[in-house]
Amino acid sequence: MRIERVQDLAQVAAFREVVDAGEAEAIQLAKELRADRILIDDFKGRQLAAREGLKVIGVLGVLLLAKDKGLIKTLRPLIDRLKQDANVYLSDEIINAALKACGE
Repeated sequence: MRIERVQDLAQVAAFREVVDAGEAEAIQLAKELRADRILIDDFKGRQLAAREGLKVIGVLGVLLLAKDKGLIKTLRPLIDRLKQDANVYLSDEIINAALKACGE
């Protein structure tokens, strides 16, 4: 593991006009590292990252990949835990689409 620091702080400041500091730095760092994807769930953050040419994946996308690779058996209990324990908001439409995509 290594720690990377954002180089272009001016761009981070510009992004902070749209998203919070953590998301602004994550988006800029993903650009600088030419990351394959960025994990971000916040709507404004996802929009900004996509506008900046980044491929975006959310927590449900990660869970779908894990199920596809056989790392988890079912998605529904994990979604329930995200909502209850982590206070993550997921619309019924998003949840239903994810469950349908993985055959649950």
